[in-house]
Amino acid sequence: MESLRMRLSQMKSKQDSFLIADWVGDNTERYHLLTKSFFADEYRESQRAAMVLGHVHDRQPHLIKPYLPQMIEHLRRADIHDAGKRNIVRTLQTVDLPEDLWGKAADICFTFVADPGTAVAIRVFSMTVLWNLCQKIPELMPELRATIEDWLDYGTAGFKSRGKKILKQISAYEQKYGHFGHP
Repeated sequence: MESLRMRLSQMKSKQDSFLIADWVGDNTERYHLLTKSFFADEYRESQRAAMVLGHVHDRQPHLIKPYLPQMIEHLRRADIHDAGKRNIVRTLQTVDLPEDLWGKAADICFTFVADPGTAVAIRVFSMTVLWNLCQKIPELMPELRATIEDWLDYGTAGFKSRGKKILKQISAYEQKYGHFGHP
């Protein structure tokens, strides 16, 4: 059977990425190979693997769990391309992060939300990751509120839409509990 790297190098379309995701399936060895390609220094290979990782995660979300620490650390790299960031943060929206990763994920996502140079999808997904973390750490809500409010007037339509939605959720939480501590 041809290698994953060969499959990735021949990938030309979104449909091809779905076919590779089908090939990976629920196979942990193939998923490991996919993450190796994602973390590779070769730009195209990593970019294509990022797209496939997103599709595999949609179907087999449990496969990412052992790789979460490495994924979050990967976001800190200055040379990571937007496809990689976007797919990791998109994935983090739907993952129940282990407590030992909450701080790192929050730091990274706050940086993304507050950076107008960051692609809008990454900023928007980061807001959702932060809102999810606020469910576990309500004390983060004032910082999330302030960060969104600081950038709301300058954001794209997508940023404004997600930001307003999260601000409403923060307000509802505050009205219900009267504070930003644990209920």
